Amino acid sequence: MRKSFAFAGVLAGSLFLMAADVPPTTQSFINTVTGDKLDLDTSLPDGRQTPAVKEFLQTGRDPYEEVPSCFPNGKSLFLTACSGCHGGEMEGKVGPSLSDDYWTYPVNTTDVGLFSTIFGGANGMMGPHNQDLTLDQILRVMAWIRHHFSGPASHATWLTAEQQKQFKPFTAADEAAIKQSTDPAACKLPATASH
Repeated sequence: MRKSFAFAGVLAGSLFLMAADVPPTTQSFINTVTGDKLDLDTSLPDGRQTPAVKEFLQTGRDPYEEVPSCFPNGKSLFLTACSGCHGGEMEGKVGPSLSDDYWTYPVNTTDVGLFSTIFGGANGMMGPHNQDLTLDQILRVMAWIRHHFSGPASHATWLTAEQQKQFKPFTAADEAAIKQSTDPAACKLPATASH
């Protein structure tokens, strides 16, 4: 009986360590305000090993930004974690607007910069979200924020040149056209995405 409990304890500990691993990264994540390196190991253990997280940590680009099936879940997460300060339509309240082309922190014009600000926090009321959103959820929130961008395409530096050519500013009609499902499982990367 003791051997069973000991084995179960070792197995559970091993599974925890496996779930807790953050994939390797080629990116540098820096606190938006202090310039200190961010420790991704302080993130929640769930959502670390998704294909989107692995791709983002290697490329610095949020693969969910071009996947409309991910927007409703990103919106749901945004409304829970961000709208109190940034407004339900990202119009800004206590925190700044997130839909126009002005960024309080210019680093937020890159996906790595926006991720770092959400993960590690910034000045004022913008606290870190590394303990209430998983790495994968942060990417989904970012996709929703980027989807709402209403500035000129030339200011959307996180988009590729091809994406900038096809860019149209967000409208309420765009949101109405999206299949509404807040189910995280509805968000799937296309099979052709590189991971």
